[in-house]
Amino acid sequence: MSVLSPTLRTTVTRETHRAVAERGRMLALLGDALVAHVGAVVTRDGASHPVVLPMAYAVDPDGPDADGTLYLHGSTGAGWLRTAITTDVCVTVTELDGLVASRCAFGHSMNYRSAVVIGRARLVDDARERQHALDLIVDHMIPGRAATLRASTRKELAATAVLALPLREASMKERTGGPVDEDDDVATGVWGGHIPLRRVALRPVSGPDSHQDVPADVLSRAEDLA
Repeated sequence: MSVLSPTLRTTVTRETHRAVAERGRMLALLGDALVAHVGAVVTRDGASHPVVLPMAYAVDPDGPDADGTLYLHGSTGAGWLRTAITTDVCVTVTELDGLVASRCAFGHSMNYRSAVVIGRARLVDDARERQHALDLIVDHMIPGRAATLRASTRKELAATAVLALPLREASMKERTGGPVDEDDDVATGVWGGHIPLRRVALRPVSGPDSHQDVPADVLSRAEDLA
């Protein structure tokens, strides 16, 4: 699992110097980010159209699928979910790390880390794996949270489908640093550089019907993102 081996569908063809080969760095990105975008082609009333949906996710590097497992979940009635187990889907995860200001408009860019995973998802029907995946998704948002919650009801589980996508067919790109400007543009004297960005958590806000102090798992997550 140490090296990414993209297929033709996931091979970086533009700005190949930004391609990341180490699988561990992709797993680190998937651990840092919080939102995945799932792209699929759905059919409704005989007509097909693409959809891209943001959703929570979780990763198990030691999962049962090839090179690890990416878990997604959704309503059992969702059209994209039915598509995901009959045709391939594309999942992207991106973290924005900075804004790059060049001396010319063309050179402006962003610093980022971005992963693309393509494949055929499987429906998770094993009860233990389903619970494991759902706990991972909760803990990906707030580590340790799943252990503090009541068990899901049969009704909740019946309304929720869990998908598992292999991490084998994947690639990653990354950009860091400032602009790459021509000498003539640097000579104009216009400022060039980059603005680093990071995600920040504010102080947790208790719900009006919450009867407890903010628990340690929530406080720890907020401090981790501060």
